[in-house]
Amino acid sequence: MSGGSDKNAKTAPATKLVGGGRRAEWTGTPDHPHSVVNPPVWRASTHLYPTEMARKDALKSNQDGQFFYGRRGSPTQWALAEALTEIEPGAVGTVLYPSGVAALAGIFLTVLKPGDVLLITDNAYDPTRSMGLGLLKQFGVETRFFDPLDLDNFPTLICDRTRAVLLECPGSLTMEVCDVPALCAIAGKAGLVRIIDNTWASPLGFQALQHGCDIAMQSLTKHVGGHSDVMMGSASAGEAFYPALRKTAQALGHVVSPDDAALALRGLRTMDVRLERETQSALHIADWLQSRDEVAEVRCPMLSGSQGHGIWQRDFTGGCGLFSIILKGGSLANRAAFVDNLELFGIGYSWGGYESLALPFDPKPYRTAMAWPPKGTNPDNRLGVRLSIGLEDPQDLIDDLAAGFAAMENA
Repeated sequence: MSGGSDKNAKTAPATKLVGGGRRAEWTGTPDHPHSVVNPPVWRASTHLYPTEMARKDALKSNQDGQFFYGRRGSPTQWALAEALTEIEPGAVGTVLYPSGVAALAGIFLTVLKPGDVLLITDNAYDPTRSMGLGLLKQFGVETRFFDPLDLDNFPTLICDRTRAVLLECPGSLTMEVCDVPALCAIAGKAGLVRIIDNTWASPLGFQALQHGCDIAMQSLTKHVGGHSDVMMGSASAGEAFYPALRKTAQALGHVVSPDDAALALRGLRTMDVRLERETQSALHIADWLQSRDEVAEVRCPMLSGSQGHGIWQRDFTGGCGLFSIILKGGSLANRAAFVDNLELFGIGYSWGGYESLALPFDPKPYRTAMAWPPKGTNPDNRLGVRLSIGLEDPQDLIDDLAAGFAAMENA
């Protein structure tokens, strides 16, 4: 749906996060608009019509803000979608999905048909890779993986059947920063649909549509939810793709619960301050990790000297608390000892919540076009740990990591 008024379009992102989706008709009554701060949780499957004429009139349009049936949402879901649209410049609407993976599936099933070729960045989120090699293959779509850092080779991968490209910046786990505008320019010239998984930076840190993308998806499970208690995804797009995304999502029966939408709205209000704190802490910790003998490389786009830092400075306005380290040599047992002895870092998937997490990873099985370890580096430095920095005191997290390194050396 619409991103709001012209006045809202001129306000800063932090202000939009506070006011987005809080329409008077959704937070009050006709005689008492804005009577509550938050849009209430509207739990409803059946929407009632005052007359048969009203029911027939409702069939003539399909948009948020219009009661029809529970699958199309109610003010709680509409408020979230509108707020997300407002923070994505260039978007005219946002579709909500029950998870980030569901959002990717909804996007792919909207823009691809049997016989098409999909290009996926080789450092994409593993479930994205799996979808390309599994679900999409079953539907007759061919997936090809490419090195997003190799701009010269990228045009050679595009054929007359290539329909879309999926980018992720920075790359999952290994955090490579690609030149999104350059890749989008090449893909756009060839007529491809340009999709990006923008979960890491969110629209607060990277305005995807303004940098050449057609569709920007997020796993709202991460930064937007912010409390590790909700699963949700979204896709925001301009007029060229939003109506089709909405139509496909409704055909697939994709819907999010109003309770989950309310949790996401709660998280959205504080996302700016959480990201700012997590980014500051992550930079402090990443800088400390650079001095550790146990660490071969810190892969943090925000850190000066890290791969892609220059592009990050040029294109991004913010970051987050997620980055990775590559251990210097060592064994699986050493790495396990390091992670197992961390007390403030949980071991688990996901990220973007208020708590810190550590996840061991080995990229090699999930690479097709990019070498791991990278060419020209020590092949013994191959084991990684992804760190999601939460809202704990950064010095406490440093002390915890130091204790983990000590345990690793004694393993």
